[in-house]
Amino acid sequence: MPHQQRRRFIVASALAAIGTVVPKPSKAANSNGTIALALKSIADPFTSSMIDAARAFQKHSPYPFELVVQGTATETDVDGQIRMVENLIAQRVSAIVLAPIHSKALIPVVNESIRRGIITLTIDNPLDPEASNADGMRIPFVGPDNLRGAKLIGNYLAQKLHGGDHVGIVEGVPSDRNAQQRTTGFMDEMKAAHVEIVAVEAGDWEYAKGKRAAAAILARKPEIRALLCGNDNMAMGAVDAVRDARKTGSVLITGYNNSNAIKPLLRNGSVLATVDQFAAKQAVYGIDVALQALLQQRRQEDLSAYIETPVALVTRGNA
Repeated sequence: MPHQQRRRFIVASALAAIGTVVPKPSKAANSNGTIALALKSIADPFTSSMIDAARAFQKHSPYPFELVVQGTATETDVDGQIRMVENLIAQRVSAIVLAPIHSKALIPVVNESIRRGIITLTIDNPLDPEASNADGMRIPFVGPDNLRGAKLIGNYLAQKLHGGDHVGIVEGVPSDRNAQQRTTGFMDEMKAAHVEIVAVEAGDWEYAKGKRAAAAILARKPEIRALLCGNDNMAMGAVDAVRDARKTGSVLITGYNNSNAIKPLLRNGSVLATVDQFAAKQAVYGIDVALQALLQQRRQEDLSAYIETPVALVTRGNA
């Protein structure tokens, strides 16, 4: 079976299994190694989707492997995630699939993992290419083109606006590569539509911080017509900030992730659109890349630098 067809097949099988009750994984007989999934905040629904998919994939994989799943308490616990990876290195896991909290701060510990002979790659958020390339390490990224995803939603919003309108951006952690790419994509589409971006505030991917960021923009720029939010958590915060400012219906809001929690807000019009970046597929693709590297005894430098996963615009019409 060709490589891409095989990956589609295993992803479909894993996703089909998510709807069933997935037991806590046990040690696999005749294991092909231990793969660690090192994630961001366990409390985030996006992370939960990754965990469910990873466990379903392990359960149904024809190649037995042990799976270790760990995550941080918050979206910004950089030191905690560094310690997590250090502990996984000390445990001598076979591979680490990492969703980095910080695109630069995780590079030294990732490099150490690679030097110890552990297959190491990233999902969700790529590491900074200039900083990682300076160390001469190949750190593959398995995930979506965040710039393209942001352009999809920016273009859709632009069709609802007029030239000269003002908008604000509630972005994720500013040091994160995916946050930077989404903000750039938003800006590119607004510029193309002759819409002015009058404020950018960080919401650090979280509901409460997103709400505060949106409220700050609304207070400073009451004329804004829209808020482009870097993820759905912050978009939900923006919805409440707009409601508190008594501007519901006059300020358009977009999200990113297509979380289950955002879907009712899409249906009732509180959120105009979001982008599905398929968290489950990212986790399964990432683990499969690591597993195949172990099975084929491939070296870190043999891995592809980038394996793209899909993105799709989600609106009220297709939510």
